[in-house]
Parts: sequence; C-alpha cells; structure tokens
Amino acid sequence: MPKPRKELISLEATPYYHCVSRCVRRAFLCGTDEEGRSFEHRRGWIEHLLLEQAKVYCIDIAAYAVMSNHFHAVLHINQAKSKGLTDIEVVQRWHQLYKGTLVSQQFERGEELREDQWILLRRNIEEWRSRLMSISWFMRRLNETIARLANDEDECTGHFWEGRFKSQALLDEKALAACMAYVDLNPVRAAMAKTPEESKHTSVKKRAEKAKEAYSPNHPQQQVPELLNFAGNPKQDMPEGIPMRLTDYLELVDWTGRQIRENKRGSISECEPAIMHRLGIDAEHWLYITQNFESEFKGVVGAVNKVKSKISCFWDKQRERRRTAGIQACKLRLS
Repeated sequence: MPKPRKELISLEATPYYHCVSRCVRRAFLCGTDEEGRSFEHRRGWIEHLLLEQAKVYCIDIAAYAVMSNHFHAVLHINQAKSKGLTDIEVVQRWHQLYKGTLVSQQFERGEELREDQWILLRRNIEEWRSRLMSISWFMRRLNETIARLANDEDECTGHFWEGRFKSQALLDEKALAACMAYVDLNPVRAAMAKTPEESKHTSVKKRAEKAKEAYSPNHPQQQVPELLNFAGNPKQDMPEGIPMRLTDYLELVDWTGRQIRENKRGSISECEPAIMHRLGIDAEHWLYITQNFESEFKGVVGAVNKVKSKISCFWDKQRERRRTAGIQACKLRLS
C-alpha cells in the first residue's frame, strides 16, 4: 500500500528528495510509438516546464533527466527563501501558477481591503507560502500541465501518468551524490548517449556545457543559474548549495559513466576520483547503487545512523514500523 505523502517528505529530516514520474503509455511518453510517430519534443516540454516552475516555487533543481517514458528530478526545498518572501511576493508568485482569489487580485493591484478581507487574505497567503515549498504541489502542477498538453496533442482523455510520483528522501551527502549520479547517468545506462555531456535533457549536460565556458567553474556565479549551485566541500558557515565541488562531481559522474558501459561493467579503474575517498564510498558499492538506486533503496536513503535518527520525522511513534524498509541496503551500500 502506498504511504501517505506526509510520511515521505519531512523538512526536519532533509530538504533533498528524489522524485520520479512514469507514464501509463510507457512506450511513447517522449519516444516513438508503434506507428513510427515521434514524441521526442515532449522531452523539451518537461525540461522547460521543470526549470521554469522552479523559478516560481521555493524549490531548487539539483539534478534531472527526462527519459522516453519517465523523468527524474532531485529537488531541494528552499525553506529560507519561502520565509523570506513578503506577502505581495507570495501573492505574485501564486498568481503566476493559479488565478488566486478576487481579494488577492485586488491586493496585487494595490486596492484598499476591508478588515474581513485582510483576515481572509492573510490566511490564504500563509497557505500559499507553504504550498510554494511543497514538492507535492510542485509535482502536481508539473504533471498536470504535461498531461493536458500531451492529451491535447493525442486528441484523447484519461490518465497520462502512473498515479502518484515516487519520492525518496536523501538524508546525507553520500545518498545525495549517489542519487544525482544515478539520475544524470540515466541516458548513458539506457544507451541513449555515449557520455554524460552528450545526454540530452539532463542537468549534467547543462552543467558540463557551462563549466566548459567558465573561467572558474566552481564559483557559484559561474554555474548554471536555473540549477542549485555546488557550494564546495562541507565546512563551517557553509553557503547555500550542494555540499561538494562542481568539478569533483563532474569527475565522479564521468568516471562512473565509463565503468557502467556495457563492455566495461564491473571493472574498477585505478584512477578513482578523490571525492570517492572523501565520501568514504567503496567503488564496487558505488557502481552498484548508481545503476540500481531506485530498486535498491526505498523511501528513505542514507547511512544507517542517519536513517535511524531521522525515521521518526516521517512516521509518528505510535505507527513507526518495527522494520524499516530498505535499511539493510543502506547498511550494506552507504554505511
């Protein structure tokens, strides 16, 4: 039985989540159907909407990959950004997504409001502020928009996606790095691209192209503006961003991509990237989880001590599972 969404997402545990949506018409979400009709342009729809929507929501994109019958997104909930928005900024952002209410439209136009209208507006603003950093609302709008566009193009009605999106909580740096690499290497594993930088409609392609042009690729201001920055190795007074260097991550993805090619599967290079040692990840385990992240791990991913300390954030004490699903995989692969 699927778990309620509130049991899968908890800001107290982590702001990072891996989300996956799959299409019911698995053969031709974005690929080519049995009659030879190409739907490749839909991959561009998803990539464009994903990045544009992130500009409105208080949610950052750490990684993404749009495949032929599904897409992946590693999302970061930016709670500080949400709290920092003024009331008018919340209303303006919400109106970019939905119509809002008659009162909120009057407020945006600068019209005077009665006391009872102010009470109603403040209640709406707090609700919208919360929704602007909600992964459920983010994915809901993205999937609804794509479904409408695809159904209009297909001249049909009905479900486009396989129910709810799948969500995995990423509790620590190891889990985050492994999941991002898993997502960015999807096209390489599927033989859709030979290298990460040739993988169309992925975050790693955007990052690699920008890094190639940048004088200092690890500087936040010279990274891809639509994506969450790499902030450098963990340290005190850590700036906002992914806790590793961009160049280290690109090196890690490139090395991993070379190992998981069909003719080299299972081989271990002597030139492992330095970040592997800093994260304390065994190379054999790394190659395995970057090919099997979804199937190997369940809803919560991280080192065992992290999983045990954070699990109550997802499930209340009275209903807490005696046996946490996937904890053995975390113990074997990430501890």
